[in-house]
This record gives sequence, structure tokens and C-alpha cells, in this order.
Amino acid sequence: MATLRLGPLLRYVDEGTATVWVEASRPCRAEVRCADGARGSARTFQIDGHHYALVPVTGLTPGTTTPYEVVLDGGTVWPEPDSRFPPSTISTPAYDSDRTTRVAFGSCRWAAPPADEHDPVGPDALDTLATRLAADPDAERPDVLVLLGDQIYADETSPATQQWLARRRDLTDPPGTEVADYQEYTRLYYESWLDPEIRWLLSTVPSSMVFDDHDIVDDWNTSAAWLAEMRETPWWRERLLSGLMSYWVHQHIGNLPPSELAADPVYQAVCAAPDGTDALRAFASRADADPASVRWSYRRDFGSVRLLMVDSRAARVLEEQHRGMIDPNTAQWLRDQALDRAEPCDHLLIGTSLPWLLPHLIHDAENWNAALCRGERGARWARFGEWLRRRADLEHWAAFPASFDGLGDVIAEAGSGPGAPATISVLSGDVHHAYIAEPSWPGAAAPTARVLQLTCSPVHNSVPAGIRLGFRFGWSRAGRALGRVVARHARAGAPRFRWRKTGGPWFGNQLMTLTLRARSARLTLDQARPDATLHEAARRDLS
Repeated sequence: MATLRLGPLLRYVDEGTATVWVEASRPCRAEVRCADGARGSARTFQIDGHHYALVPVTGLTPGTTTPYEVVLDGGTVWPEPDSRFPPSTISTPAYDSDRTTRVAFGSCRWAAPPADEHDPVGPDALDTLATRLAADPDAERPDVLVLLGDQIYADETSPATQQWLARRRDLTDPPGTEVADYQEYTRLYYESWLDPEIRWLLSTVPSSMVFDDHDIVDDWNTSAAWLAEMRETPWWRERLLSGLMSYWVHQHIGNLPPSELAADPVYQAVCAAPDGTDALRAFASRADADPASVRWSYRRDFGSVRLLMVDSRAARVLEEQHRGMIDPNTAQWLRDQALDRAEPCDHLLIGTSLPWLLPHLIHDAENWNAALCRGERGARWARFGEWLRRRADLEHWAAFPASFDGLGDVIAEAGSGPGAPATISVLSGDVHHAYIAEPSWPGAAAPTARVLQLTCSPVHNSVPAGIRLGFRFGWSRAGRALGRVVARHARAGAPRFRWRKTGGPWFGNQLMTLTLRARSARLTLDQARPDATLHEAARRDLS
């Protein structure tokens, strides 16, 4: 009999359909059976000896909550016998003018150690959220959990994983204690998603995900020179292809609605083949050779709330004189989706793993560095700029000036005129703390929508003292003045708009939640506490 190796993960949910992702121990038919009679089934597909299914569930009733079970070849495998958690459920929305949508988001999660071991970075915010929801199944819960990158750490493995790796290969050979291939990537997902609290949470709260650098390697696609050096190493190609393949399996396909999956040639090829490994590897190879040929970005609609999840890692243009955070095709897609007035939205959310608006000193330093690297001060400064870019992680939106301005232009246009949303929020993580920043445009260029940069991380990670000091100073008057000096040295132009910090910085393992209803918006920041509770550290009315 087939057993459940990983999952279930509740991924896409709308008013009448849902998808549930599972990994089984062998080829089988996976079924999801709901208590209200809704159901779905799918055959597993095979990747590198692993067997997965993304089960489309149909016949759900809008505005209801129904428990479900997972059945593999006729045998029930979920919920587990004697589980201490409530039944996993699928809650479908019924979108109307009174509908409230709750979007929780964060990034950067090291897998938590077993419960009987000391946790050196403190309590996990997702574990703590799961504990709270399990204790009160009728409590308000997120309609979607938006995970903005670094769901796994391919380059910073735990002691337990390193012991497992040592049984497979010699860790004195590159890439050492980092993961090397698809099988080792699956180990990271087991370690992270078999955590009992996380497993239950992801089985009952829908999730939308996008990668960041640590899903592949720290500072992934920082520059053309960085990429050229990585391609010279003997281990990089297998690492990248395995990372893209495992991301496609574990995260990407669950982001998409069943209608898009039905039309996706890669998904159809993988599912149709007795072994889909070669088809998926060929896709990953194309994505490596021509990143613009693949779009990892996607759109989700929750009634009058529109979420645009933007790939700000694989879609980069790295040629120094034409650097872009996103390639032209992705930029056009983002603009088209943000300006889509055929289906107006009250709230536009743009998810990008890296913050758009940074403290002024850090923004100016990244803009200065970009100018140096493209040769504004000569070859010697350009070499120094490349060294500094890698050492100081200067690779956020500010390090891609044309893309920074382009995103601002799209936001200003989307937030103006008839049918504009009430709020436009850029959701980001990466920087291991949380803050709110708000831009303002001069005169007639100002949008009518309220625009916010909402940054929240980590979910479960360390917060170095340098980050605390650097980001606090970066927002200060002295930091802003120093930033202007730096910008003048590089002959960097001033941004087209200004911004200011209006909340934070907050440090700790944490999650932000947007509560959206009609044209109103409220933000809460919850921090995990050692007593397994979530402490509301901040609340803001954004309307």
C-alpha cells in the first residue's frame, strides 16, 4: 500500500475548486475526499524516483468549510491516526462586498529543530501560528499564507542534514555541506515540511510561494561576473538544475489554478511520461540558458484583492549596461496585470522577495554601487564596485535603477484614475526585520491610492547585530545625509519620488497580516514568543 511521504499541502483555493499537493511512497492514484461530497483525484508523476500528485478538488460550495481526507490507492493516509491536530479543512470564499480577506506573509525560514532540542534563533512564527489555530479551530485564520522566499536553505544546512549528507558523499569535496542534487533538495523539504505544526498548517491554510536566493544559493544572480564564476565550478550546473526542478515540483505548480495547469505544456509532459525527470530537467536547462523564456511570476485574485507574485531572482538581466531586476517580458506582464481595469480591484498586492523601498542610506549605496559597476568612475572603481556588491549584498531593487524606477512608474499609474485601488502594497522579506515605508510623488504625478512597502522577515532565522544597527542608521538623518554624498560621487540621479519610514523597524521571528474589506485595510505584525504565543507588536489602519 502506498504511504504519504510529504504533505498534504493545500495550495490554490477559489470559490469552487482547490488543489492539494502530496508526495507518495510509490506510484498510485491520489484522492482527496471532502466531508461535503466534493472530491478529486490524480495519478502521481515521477521525478528522480519520487512520486507526486497535485490533486484538483471540484464541487466545493462557496463560503463553506469542509474537512477532507487523503486516500492513496483506496487507503486513507491523512489525517494520521491519533493526530493531536484538528481535521484539515478546505475553506472556500464567497466573494461579495462584505467579504474580508486576510493575507499573512513573511519570508526566511530555517527549519525548526525537534521540539526537545534548543532552538538557537527562538520560536518559529509559523509553528506558533499553527499552535494558535490548532488550539482554536474557529478562530480567524489567513485566507492565504504568502511565503516570499527562502522556504529552504540550500547553502546553510542543519547539523542533522549535514550528517545525512556525509553518509552520501565526501563533504570535503565541493559543494561541501551545501546540497548538490535533487535528492538532497528533497531532504530539505522533508526537514522543513514534516515539522508537525508546519505540516498541519500547510494542510489547512492555502499558500502562495516564490523563491529567493537561498532556495538556490546566497546572492543568486547578483551579477554577470558572479554567474560566470559560478558556471566555472564543477557543481553549479547540477545544483541550479536540481534547485529549479525541486522548486517547480514543491512550490511552483501549486501556485497555479487548475485551468493554467491544464494548459501548461511542461506539467502535461511530466504527468504523461512514465518518468518525468528528463522532461523537467530539459525545462530547467531551458530556464538556465534563457531565463526570459520562463515566467515564474503569477497572479492570484481573492475577490477584489489582486496578488501579483514577481520573480525577482531568475528573471534578472545581468548585462552590466542593461541590468534589470526583471526581464522585459516579466516587466510587461507586471504592468499589464497591475493596470488590468477589466477586473478592477480594491487592493493591489505586489509580492517580491526583495524590498523595493529601503532605508535611504542603503538605497543610495546600492545605486552608487550600480553606477560604479557600469563604469561611471572608470575600470578601477568598477572592479571595487563588483567586490563590494558581493561582499555587502548590494542587489536589491535599488541596485537595478531602471527597474526601481519602472516599478514606481507602474505603481503610480495603477494607483491613479478611475477604478484605481484604494491601496497598493509591495510585500517583501529578505532583510531579517520588519518595517513600513510610504512613498510620495510630486504634484500631479501622485497616485490616489495609498502606496506602502510592507517588509516582514524572518519567519524563523537569526538577526545579526549588524542588521539592527545598519538599518536603524540607514533611516536616520545622518544616514540620509551620508547617502546623498555617496550618490553624488557616482553621479547617480535622484529618485523620481520620496519615501519615509512610517513603522518599525521591528526585529524578531514574525509575520504580518493584511486584513482587507471593501476599500479598508488593516495591518498587524505578530511576533513569536517563547511561550508559543504570537504577540501583536504593531497594528496600523492603512485605509
